[in-house]
Amino acid sequence: MSKLEKAIVSLVEVYEEYAQKDDQKFQLSQKELGELLQTELSSPEFQGKIDPEDIQEAMSKLDKNHDGEVNFGEFARMVGVLARGLFRAKRGKGKKK
Repeated sequence: MSKLEKAIVSLVEVYEEYAQKDDQKFQLSQKELGELLQTELSSPEFQGKIDPEDIQEAMSKLDKNHDGEVNFGEFARMVGVLARGLFRAKRGKGKKK
């Protein structure tokens, strides 16, 4: 598999792993989202920078349909925002190449 294919498969698998921890098998609860973020963002660049208030804020911003859960589309948008932030950090904010 290519790197992009592996990234897509990984994104789906990590979502499914955490979403299946309660009765709503295709949604992330706030608890599941918090566990996912704390566990899966474990490198020094991310670890220790997420607290319960951040998770609650993330839930309110991600939960576009206001059902108290994060569906896969909402989760994928969050990962896109994180990827964009990492890209900007790596190349330096505001710098053009």
